[in-house]
Amino acid sequence: MKNKLLKLVVAAGALLAFAGCEKYDNTETAAPADKNTEVTLYVVRHGKTMLNTTDRVQGWSDAVLTPAGEEVVSAAGRGLKDVEFDKAYSSDSGRAMQTANLILAENAKSADLKLESDKRLREFNFGTYEGDLNETMWTDIAKSQGKTLEEWQSEGIAPSDFANSVAALDKDRVEEGVNWPAEDYATITKRLKESVTEIAENASKSGDDKVLIVSHGLSISALIDTLFDGYELPAGGLKNASVTEIKYKDGKFELGTVNDLSYIEKGTKK
Repeated sequence: MKNKLLKLVVAAGALLAFAGCEKYDNTETAAPADKNTEVTLYVVRHGKTMLNTTDRVQGWSDAVLTPAGEEVVSAAGRGLKDVEFDKAYSSDSGRAMQTANLILAENAKSADLKLESDKRLREFNFGTYEGDLNETMWTDIAKSQGKTLEEWQSEGIAPSDFANSVAALDKDRVEEGVNWPAEDYATITKRLKESVTEIAENASKSGDDKVLIVSHGLSISALIDTLFDGYELPAGGLKNASVTEIKYKDGKFELGTVNDLSYIEKGTKK
């Protein structure tokens, strides 16, 4: 009797083991889920600030948004309210963080989202020109190239030439321990590309398909210039609270709309 019971137990165990192995094998042979989600980055320029209004150099230096600047950003936020953001990032400059928080406050789907700051998303650093009048910096650049300010402005200048010209002028003006030296274009684009690529890759792996990023006019222009060869940036630069859409999947970026003001227009009508 004992032998018969032992045989039954062994047989039952074998059947369970077989069933377990069969289930395991089926799991192993199943096609893996695609975790590389297509991500849409909504890259927004901050709202208009006090230093924008007084036409002063504003890179790493900072200023709060004007009341009108807040109003325009809030309108953009209302225009974006149907977009359910999974993540939100901004540069660590106050004007960018203020802009991001105003946008999120208008978005019931994303109002509780924690904003993450990243100093790599900052504007260009203009060194000793920070806080000075834009005209002073522009005139110095024009003179260094043997041009009048009017000639230089009429010809226009690429972001790379602009940054490199300021960096060259600033070399002999920096006081150690007092100023951060102005950045050249390679330094700027390296940090911007690293930040946005990291954000996009992490979002894609996590299944986060909509991400808000708030940065700065020249930095967003430099990012576009770096990621997309041959793209001609809008004359006059990117507008405050404008939206630029960039898609990302499997290591590749695709440029969507640039300098889009439709979200502001949509939010103004609400």
